[in-house]
Amino acid sequence: MKLKIHAIAGTIALLTIFTFWVSTLASELLGSHGQITTVKTFVLWGMLVLIPAMIAAGTTGASLGKGWKLPAVARKSRRMKIIAANGILILMPSAFFLALKAQAGAFDTVFYTVQAFEIIAGATNITLLSLNMRDGMALRRRRKPVT
Repeated sequence: MKLKIHAIAGTIALLTIFTFWVSTLASELLGSHGQITTVKTFVLWGMLVLIPAMIAAGTTGASLGKGWKLPAVARKSRRMKIIAANGILILMPSAFFLALKAQAGAFDTVFYTVQAFEIIAGATNITLLSLNMRDGMALRRRRKPVT
C-alpha cells in the first residue's frame, strides 16, 4: 500500500508542478496581464494539492528506502533534499510574491526577474522529480520477483 501511495503522490506532485510551469510559460508568452494574474492565483490554490502530495511522496519514499544501500535510493534521497529546498526557499515564496504583484497589476522588472527564477526553479524540480520517477520505476522492477 505504501508503494502505491508513494507512486500516486509522486505522480500528482510532478504533474502539478508541470501544470504550473506550462501554464506560467503559456500565459507569459501568449496571455494578457489578466490571464497571467489568473495563472498566478491558480498556482497559489494549486499548492493545496501540491504540498500534501510532496509530503506524502517524501515520507513514504523515506520509509520505503530505509535500510536500502543502493545508489539509486541515495540519489533519490539527495534529489528530494534539493527539490524540497527549491520549493520552500524559491518556489513557494515566489508564488506568493508573484500572485500579489499580479493582482496589484505590478508587472514590472522585479515581477519578471522573480518570474524568471521561478521558471528555472520549476524546470529544475520537474527534471529532478522525473529522474526520481525513473529511478523509482527501476527499483520497483528490481523488487518484483522474476516469473
